[in-house]
Amino acid sequence: MLILIAEDESIIRLGLKSMLEGLGHQVVAATNGREAIRMAEHQRPDLAILDIRMPYTDGLQAARAMAAERPLPILLLTAHSEADLIDRASDLPIHGYLVKPILPEELGAAIAVAVKRFAESQALARRMAELEADLAARKLIDRAKGRLMQTGLTEEDAYRAIQARARRERQSMVAAARAILVDTAI
Repeated sequence: MLILIAEDESIIRLGLKSMLEGLGHQVVAATNGREAIRMAEHQRPDLAILDIRMPYTDGLQAARAMAAERPLPILLLTAHSEADLIDRASDLPIHGYLVKPILPEELGAAIAVAVKRFAESQALARRMAELEADLAARKLIDRAKGRLMQTGLTEEDAYRAIQARARRERQSMVAAARAILVDTAI
C-alpha cells in the first residue's frame, strides 16, 4: 500500500517510515498536518498515519480534512493518551489510535484492522445510500399512485397504470411516477 505518514519529529518519522517499508509498504512523509493534507490530495494514499500534535494543522484537523475530501483509512499516532484527545479523536472518521512507542507487529496489526474497518464502513455507507434511494423511489411511486387513486382508480390499477406508462415511454417507474405527478399537478 501507499501510506502517508505525518510526524513533525524527524527521528520518529524516519523510524516509522523504516518500519512501514519493512512491512512492504511504500511511504510518503509529511512534517506537519498542512503538508499531509496537500500530499493526500496529490499522492492519493491508501492509508494515512497522522501524529496528533503537529505544527500548523494538527492530526485531528488533518484527519477531518482528508476524510471530507476523499475518505481513506486513518490511524492517529500520539505520545499522549489523554482522555480529551481520545474523546476528540473518537468523534472523527478514524480507524485506529496508536500510542508511541510503536512496535512493528503492533503497526502491522493496526493497519490490517484499519483497512478492514474502513472497507466495512464504506460498504455500509453504500448500502445506506442505496436504501435511501429505494425509499425515495417508493415514496414517489406511492405519491403518484395516490394521485391516480384520486381519479377513481384502485391502488392496484393505479400501480398498473404507472407500470404501463413506464413500459410505453420506455422509462423507469420513478420517471413515470414523476411525470404523472407533473401531469396531474393541481
